[in-house]
Amino acid sequence: MTQYALLSVSDKTNILEVAKALTDRGIKLLSTGGTYQVIEASGLPVESVDHYTGFPEMMNGRVKTLHPKIHGGLLGLRQNPDHVAAMDTHRIRPIDFVIVNLYPFKETISKEGVTLAEAIENIDIGGPSMLRSAAKNYQDVTVVTDPADYETFIQQLQTSGETTAEFREYLARKVFQLTSHYDALIAGYLAQLPVADNFEAHDWDHKTLTFVDETSLRYGENGHQKASFLKETNPPAYSIGAAKQLNGKELSYNNLKDADAAIKIAREFKEPVAVALKHMNPCGVAIAEDIETAFDRCYQADPVSIYGGIVVVNRPVSLALAEAFSPIFLEIIIAPSFDDDALARLQRKKNLRLLTVDFSASDESYQQEFVSVSGGLLIQDADYSEELVSETPTELPAAWKLVTDNQPSEKEIAAMNFGMRIVKHVKSNAIIITNEYMTLGIGAGQMNRVGAAEIALDQAEAKDEALRQTYVMASDAFLPMADTAELAYQRGVSAIVQPGGSIHDDASIEKCNEHNLSMVMTGIRHFRH
Repeated sequence: MTQYALLSVSDKTNILEVAKALTDRGIKLLSTGGTYQVIEASGLPVESVDHYTGFPEMMNGRVKTLHPKIHGGLLGLRQNPDHVAAMDTHRIRPIDFVIVNLYPFKETISKEGVTLAEAIENIDIGGPSMLRSAAKNYQDVTVVTDPADYETFIQQLQTSGETTAEFREYLARKVFQLTSHYDALIAGYLAQLPVADNFEAHDWDHKTLTFVDETSLRYGENGHQKASFLKETNPPAYSIGAAKQLNGKELSYNNLKDADAAIKIAREFKEPVAVALKHMNPCGVAIAEDIETAFDRCYQADPVSIYGGIVVVNRPVSLALAEAFSPIFLEIIIAPSFDDDALARLQRKKNLRLLTVDFSASDESYQQEFVSVSGGLLIQDADYSEELVSETPTELPAAWKLVTDNQPSEKEIAAMNFGMRIVKHVKSNAIIITNEYMTLGIGAGQMNRVGAAEIALDQAEAKDEALRQTYVMASDAFLPMADTAELAYQRGVSAIVQPGGSIHDDASIEKCNEHNLSMVMTGIRHFRH
């Protein structure tokens, strides 16, 4: 009996090699559209699908392979007498080989300015339908969708005229991986569209997440752990997923996590800001009128821990700033751009990773965050809340509440605004000591809040006294006891900003009033685990 193969590909890489291997074995080719034209132009014998089915392509190609002679030939079980009888009755021939890949939906929606109509027209219907039908019947049908598998397919065909059951099963698995990914891309794109408000929308509990461009990393957190990096289809411009690398070694697993954390801190600020980060915690953050001064302050915040760390600045890197970076061993520098002479200076260090990120896109909506756990996935909204927003840094945000008799100064309020935007990005329990423009001490990831405060205060007290004229403590969560407020007073802190919410809030307030400290409660906790 004559065997048939159906070829219909958007990616025509090496398709003629596959077609020739099939015809060399006496297998008859069926094809559609551009694939048919390429095969016919090569001189290989090929029959168009519409001629085979006796049904013309229509609706601008939307309907061409959705026909019983196609899907019956793919789904019919060769060992089932009823199926064989039905195929004979309706003149359906078994199609034993399917070479199909899909319309480039991802590439379409990734283009700048793509319209909804263009995206919709690049949703493939016939392709996934054929792939799924063929893959369901992989016991009898070989379905190849990845050009990387062509070589093995041709080798098996040339060796024995057929493929192995193990190879067909492998190919079928890849089909369902592809079609689920493809549908998730479509679902994700459509989910970005606004929902009309003239009916009640009911979201359901089906989550479709899809990622692309998998990059194998040298290792994970440690050398014995394998790791890879997958990007979102259209990552936000202000993200590590959209960063462009200009220099240096490939990014590691830890580099990517640290870079992501540092970018999120920089995102908190419109003014020039420099962030130094290591092991997922900032070691210094500073703002200024210009980015060079901001980095100088950032470096002063912790000139030891910055060694081997990551620096993010939200202004272009000038030659002067590049010269300031150069004596320091840094893993990564991230900025919106690098001046030509600055880039040339920094590229002298061949291993230094230089990345650019579009910092102008900082008003994009905050995304959800995903964390894997054994047997599941945790999903939460990114930690963004309106209570940190104030018109000017010297004014208390409307949601904040002064709970002590002592009124903070304008500089202390500015330090509170500055500190709370940073402490939310420090691993909890977190305490930072800050003035109005730079961090002075950071206590991160401690099991008790007093311990975090002691670490931050120890660091701060090592700073020049001139930097401690404004001396504010910021906490990511409530002070559980009055002991942290007492410690703050003993060590020279003049104002405290914290979320509040402890059953012992009154005790902390009384302690501050006793020592003439100012305390403000923000009302929102910012744990970071």
